[in-house]
Amino acid sequence: MRWQPPPCDALPPPDLTGPLRIVDIAGHAPEDVVVDADGAIWTGTDDGAIVRIRPGSAPETAANTGGRPLGLAVSRDGRLLICDSHRGLLRLDPGTGAIETLVSEVAGRPLTFCSNVVESSDGTIYFTESTSRFHYEYYKGSVLEARASGSLFRRDVDGTVTTLATGLRFANGVALTADESALMVAETTACRISRYPLTGSGVGEPVPLIEHLPGYPDNISTAPDGHIWVALVSERNAVGEWLAPRAPALRRLLWRLPYRWMPNPKPVVWAIAIDLDGRVTTQLRTTDPRFALATGLVEHDGTLWLGCIGSSAVACLDL
Repeated sequence: MRWQPPPCDALPPPDLTGPLRIVDIAGHAPEDVVVDADGAIWTGTDDGAIVRIRPGSAPETAANTGGRPLGLAVSRDGRLLICDSHRGLLRLDPGTGAIETLVSEVAGRPLTFCSNVVESSDGTIYFTESTSRFHYEYYKGSVLEARASGSLFRRDVDGTVTTLATGLRFANGVALTADESALMVAETTACRISRYPLTGSGVGEPVPLIEHLPGYPDNISTAPDGHIWVALVSERNAVGEWLAPRAPALRRLLWRLPYRWMPNPKPVVWAIAIDLDGRVTTQLRTTDPRFALATGLVEHDGTLWLGCIGSSAVACLDL
């Protein structure tokens, strides 16, 4: 479909540039990173592996979803919530390695691209689906098509699933504010983070927290000081955004080419922190031949950990 991409605003100069510490792992594209109560870092790779990095220890495979794990969250009881593009919303018991399916379909429709997840203190789970039309392996199809087919969902403690929002432009990262009064949601191709006030029945009308970003926001997380960390996976793609408002036939022709010929994101390591008024307070911008296309991030004990889709490694930076 025809769609006009949003304007692009400049960000202040970066105040963080590295150096990064690189931790190699066995699998490729560890998309998200989270930290548990013991300080261990968790991530998931494109071969289905769920990897744990304990402090002072080498990475170890704790489980395998059999699909493609994307966004992660540590639940209040220590279990790991996993968004799997093929299997839906899962939960891993780190002690036994057992994986259970929490949500595989909504309103009779199988989840296609379960993307990111967060749990509130009362056990309510909020999660996104980037698109209902493509799996992770063909995410460029959703970008090329320019159809707003992402969604935001809530899973209550009793297992009831409610659709909170539809028509999102590649819904991605999701995070709660520190006081759990609002939900922050990233829309990658819309280049914005929106704030959804939480109400007794669901969510209120979204208000942009920051928009017109010069890069594509991916996963997000809440920092210890209440700021919101945002991973920007790449700069805006000039070719894709030039094509979006023009005749769809051009993109249909492009889609007939080999997938590897589709426009690729430009390798960069990019992240910002924003306050709850939408002001950018910190920016990391660098490049590293060992690590590229940052997609997930979490701050822990003065260190920023980063996941990516361009390398077989996670990275960290002393803040």
